[in-house]
Amino acid sequence: MSRRWLFADQLGPHFLDDRHQPVLMIESKAVFRRRAFHRQKAHLVLSALRHRAAELGDQARYVRAETYREGLRKVREPLEVCHPTSRRARTLVQGLPRVTVLPPRGFITSLTDFAGWADARRGALRLDDFYRFARQHHEVLVAGDEPEGGRWSFDADNREPPPKETDRLDVPGPPRITEDDIDAEVRRDLDRWEAEGIRFVGRDGPRFLPATPAEATARLRHFVRHRLAKFGPYEDAMLAGDPFMAHSVLSSSFNLGLLDPLAAVRAAEQAYRDRGAPLASVEGFVRQLLGWRDFVWNLYWYFDVGYRGSNRLAARRTVPDWWQELDADAVDARCLSDVLAGVRDRGWVHHIPRLMVLGNYALQRGWRPGELVDWFHRSFVDGYEWVMTANVVGMSQYADLGQMTTKPYASGGAYINRMSDYCGGCPYDPRRRVGERACPFTAGYWMFLDRVRGTLPGNARMARSLKQLDRLRDLDEVKAQERKRGDRAP
Repeated sequence: MSRRWLFADQLGPHFLDDRHQPVLMIESKAVFRRRAFHRQKAHLVLSALRHRAAELGDQARYVRAETYREGLRKVREPLEVCHPTSRRARTLVQGLPRVTVLPPRGFITSLTDFAGWADARRGALRLDDFYRFARQHHEVLVAGDEPEGGRWSFDADNREPPPKETDRLDVPGPPRITEDDIDAEVRRDLDRWEAEGIRFVGRDGPRFLPATPAEATARLRHFVRHRLAKFGPYEDAMLAGDPFMAHSVLSSSFNLGLLDPLAAVRAAEQAYRDRGAPLASVEGFVRQLLGWRDFVWNLYWYFDVGYRGSNRLAARRTVPDWWQELDADAVDARCLSDVLAGVRDRGWVHHIPRLMVLGNYALQRGWRPGELVDWFHRSFVDGYEWVMTANVVGMSQYADLGQMTTKPYASGGAYINRMSDYCGGCPYDPRRRVGERACPFTAGYWMFLDRVRGTLPGNARMARSLKQLDRLRDLDEVKAQERKRGDRAP
């Protein structure tokens, strides 16, 4: 039996063909020298890798080395490895002798099936079309050829603003994680690495995310039983006092390979069929995994290597230091300060703060998409190149001019005011675009539209906003104000 080489994002039992299969695991220190990762991300990755090695015991050979190549020099036997999740790692393994590369695991729709679907489109690729294909292909939430409930998507039902007069959703929080001796060892090693000159961003803190398949499975069960029902209606809502809302907080577990996404989809589907979980919530969770996660994974490989450098809105400004260093205390705008603090303190915020606060602000300011891909990759515990390339370039920054989305995800402060409690107590007014109390998102929205109006493709979804832009009498004042603000923290 060949020895299976497991990367640090291939840690679940579904990456092995036999529970007794011999395993190789290499801890590469050079990975953390190349860029300044969030300290909690580094901790989680190392903790998960070392916990898996401890679980496997004598079945695993664990090598600590400066680089993967250095570690491989200590191994003489033939190896096999599941298709890695980055182009850099794929190039490495494909160029090694005695290494057999197997198809990817940890995703649902195969690269071949996706390519067949995408090739038939001969144009822009859309999540809704892929998601319908995937539901039918994998027979998820279908009754014969028809979707459960008569609709493929309940997204329109899952856009409720947060409940009023409360700072938290009425759901139990995710089960707490208890650190152990392995976590203590990881923390000591990271302290030593920092003393040696390896740099991290963000704050250290107690591990709050799963590092083992058992911890991740317990989180999934708890979510399905106690949080899934509220996830759907409030999945787009934000509360300053409740960063987790009803989200599963399992993205890092899927991306480390601790959980099989198809098994999670089936668990949610079973909750609907056997226990009456709300279909809209179940469908929303399924869409995140079977739909969006698989969509961006497959797009990473389907688009050519140059896609990451797309910048068709000509965004030329460099991401400022206060953003790079997660200096939330420099920011007065309440929503942006709180979300950036969440990245600093946890390396995690849910998908709407990422898209409609962080991504929206960066899009309005015209920051370089490639720098943002790198920032999201480094700063988030669940960030990987395959995750962030299409999410940032295509969805968040619209730098591909609609290869995967129909419109830019840009909005003024009114959206944030409707979907959160951030605007109360903020020094800025979401209704104002000029003056000392002008909301940087509201002013930035009109500045953005003015900057890109000649580049945007004809799009019915943008027509109304562009007509409003033409009627703005104070546009020159808005532009002068925002030029003066520049890239200073708002």
